[in-house]
Amino acid sequence: MNARSPLPDAAAAPVKKSFRAQMHEAREEAIVAAVHRLLADKGFDAMTVDEVAAEAGMAKASLYRHFPSKEALAGAAMVRLMARAQAHLEGLSPALSPGARLRAVVDWLLRAQLAGQMPTLPSENSSLRAALLGNADYMDLLMAVSDRLGGWIEAAQAAGEINPALPPIAVLYTLYARACDPVVGFLRGTGQFSDDEIVGLVLRTCFDGVGLRA
Repeated sequence: MNARSPLPDAAAAPVKKSFRAQMHEAREEAIVAAVHRLLADKGFDAMTVDEVAAEAGMAKASLYRHFPSKEALAGAAMVRLMARAQAHLEGLSPALSPGARLRAVVDWLLRAQLAGQMPTLPSENSSLRAALLGNADYMDLLMAVSDRLGGWIEAAQAAGEINPALPPIAVLYTLYARACDPVVGFLRGTGQFSDDEIVGLVLRTCFDGVGLRA
């Protein structure tokens, strides 16, 4: 007698999450979104846990059941940011040249900053920096994104799109710095430029420099 094989879709059917688990995830998403906004608006040092709780619409005691510290809150937001960055890199067309892909990444960083969606990067002496260095999820994503960008930088240099005399690591950090470039806010504050014009100006100064070319 032959045993009947299980239906192919039965084994692959996703396990439905309980209502409690769904609510837990929804609360954490609200908390991380609140942290993301506050980091972009105020930076880590000025942000308080009370503000995060108020922004997320919950009591501080409830917030602490999800994240035990201010550093853990900010770390979750930075992990989310790096995951978004990785998804953006993976979504770029392979038909673009390496230099064009790098420009597209900086374009995305600048527009995220203009939209208030880019957390301020931690300073050298920040407790957040130390916490991030110990956050395996963040570091894994950071290394993956950095390796991808580093490969594009080297390819762009080989293709003559970026000055080959520049160390790739210097180019990489120059691109990362555009995520919190104060020029963006200064230009918007003048009221003289649209967001598209600001992005274009920063892209040109970043990739083409400010010196006259022969």
